[in-house]
Amino acid sequence: MAKTKTQYICQECGRTAPKALGRCPQCGAWDSMVEEIVVEESKSALSQALPGLGGFSVPKRLNEIDGDSEERISVPIEEFSRVLGGGVVPGSIVLIGGDPGIGKSTLMLQMTMQMAGSNTVLYVSGEESERQIKMRAMRLLRGEQDQTGELPEDLYLVTETNLDMILQHIQAIQPRLLVVDSIQTVYRPDLESSAGSVSQVRESASKLRELAKSSGIAVFVIGHVTKQGVIAGPRVLEHIVDTVLYLEGDHFQAYRLLRSVKNRFGATSEVGVFEMHERGMIEVTNPSEAFLAERLTNAPGSAIAVTMEGTRPLLVEIQGLTSHTNFGNPRRTANGVDFNRLLLITAVLSRQNNLHLSEQDIFVNVVGGLRIDEPAADLAVAAAIASSLWDKPVRADLVLIGELGLSGELRMVGQINARLREAASLGFKTAIVPHRLHNKERWPEGIEVQEARSLKQALKLALVE
Repeated sequence: MAKTKTQYICQECGRTAPKALGRCPQCGAWDSMVEEIVVEESKSALSQALPGLGGFSVPKRLNEIDGDSEERISVPIEEFSRVLGGGVVPGSIVLIGGDPGIGKSTLMLQMTMQMAGSNTVLYVSGEESERQIKMRAMRLLRGEQDQTGELPEDLYLVTETNLDMILQHIQAIQPRLLVVDSIQTVYRPDLESSAGSVSQVRESASKLRELAKSSGIAVFVIGHVTKQGVIAGPRVLEHIVDTVLYLEGDHFQAYRLLRSVKNRFGATSEVGVFEMHERGMIEVTNPSEAFLAERLTNAPGSAIAVTMEGTRPLLVEIQGLTSHTNFGNPRRTANGVDFNRLLLITAVLSRQNNLHLSEQDIFVNVVGGLRIDEPAADLAVAAAIASSLWDKPVRADLVLIGELGLSGELRMVGQINARLREAASLGFKTAIVPHRLHNKERWPEGIEVQEARSLKQALKLALVE
């Protein structure tokens, strides 16, 4: 007979407590402790019914294990394949998170439709009806072929939230690729808690991971995110899966960024760029050119920075605006850059370069809805602010690369040659970079590189007199 007990679980961090608490002692969230009935079983009926799940393990010698690398499943969407590390690894489980309506389901349906021609795919939806998904699939099909085509035969669709039934469908169809939309709607009937709770999300994800590792099925799981922008459910959910991807973007912008924050089979910090259309997600093969397409040259307050997203250099436009304040405390607004980084750059401009910014409101914006976290854009941010204050434009064919120190010096950043080659390929003629101490590697051809030791020297070179 299974034993049951009642406990209170925080829906933010997963902390358990024997009694109700108004505030979680671990994460500090208020009113997050929810009562759940936990069933303790030695071995669930699900493990007994399905072979390969919860079975006995046998230790093996390391030299007896087959170490040949298994071929990845090719993904027709190149931007998606780049983020995954070159394709889908059989037996892996991938978690995809993002804001509601950002395009997670559209991207996954678009990928499965293209992969179903050579692979058997099962798409499990717990949020939409079959008719809704069929309507979206037909819209995507017309968008790809500009005409009415045929849907792939090896793409199976089921609307189900019971994990027992989902596993039975998997055993009957034997797919090579499984998509679950979303993990917050899936529940295990042997648990008393409701779908979306910490216990259900954790146990359902663990069972799907066990399925992937034992059968070799590649599993994609879609997850909701909280108001703070992290995937809903316990933090252990991100530790269960092999790869964690985030689909980011502004709802008022057409561009979407698929970013990798964890990948056991490839490099992290890779990013894929898409553009949302009514016919689905369109790949942006040259994102730098797309982000600079609407740039107004010779306008004060605009500078071009070269940032690295994984192994890909991206050229982005950084806009700065200064305006005389009417209050005693001037405003500092950062959109796309770190707020504390903006305060640091403003302080260096005021102290080391004698810019009177104490009476100026400062606004900094990264065009295209991007967010830049690396310090290589410091020089471009400083140049955009100084350009707006002095009403002098930055040279139109110039890119700025460099980290800014507190004493006004410029510091070298990594992968400088890759950044310069990308700038040269887009037609930029000049680049201002920090002065390097060792001249071991030559600068790339096609672009003139001007070295500067300090921010004051760089501003003299960058601004048009």
